[in-house]
Amino acid sequence: MWKVKTTQKEIYLTFDDGPIPTVTNFVLEELKKWNAQATFFCVGDNIQKHPNIYRQLLAQGHRIGNHTYHHQKGTKTPNQVYYQDIDDCQKLMATDNESPLFRPPYGKLRYRQLKQLSKKYRIVMWHIIAGDFLPKMTAKKCLRVLIRNTQKGSIIVLHDNQKTFSILKEVLPQYLAHFAQRGYQFKKLP
Repeated sequence: MWKVKTTQKEIYLTFDDGPIPTVTNFVLEELKKWNAQATFFCVGDNIQKHPNIYRQLLAQGHRIGNHTYHHQKGTKTPNQVYYQDIDDCQKLMATDNESPLFRPPYGKLRYRQLKQLSKKYRIVMWHIIAGDFLPKMTAKKCLRVLIRNTQKGSIIVLHDNQKTFSILKEVLPQYLAHFAQRGYQFKKLP
């Protein structure tokens, strides 16, 4: 899934790599200000280290997706090791009747992995990747990229990790305000 088909003014914010103290807490506070929902693609190791923050994500009604246990790159990991890493993450996650979501770290996986994982997971990619992780990215440029390219049904990728926090704390409040004032709603993935 790269985009959600909709005619409504809906945006699908996603956050990769958390939960991380301070950073994920900041994201949750900002989302709450705008009555916004999001989907968090969590790393199992971070769920293990920060279970209270993970429980907050669930308690606030956000959707959770699997981002592997150790943030493994599929193209650099043997298939069975990769599948086990994903399974280890899934075991930590509270699940319900929703089909499990998976986003490959770095957006990289082999065709065989995609085929195998598609039997169990809904693979979610993105319409816009903000580039908040790029070394030369600035908050101003990141916000401009997001505003310029967002459309109805856009799946947006931001990162709730320490490396991106300086950009995220400037971009997220402005992005939410910009689109909320234009009548958009922020939804979790269907």
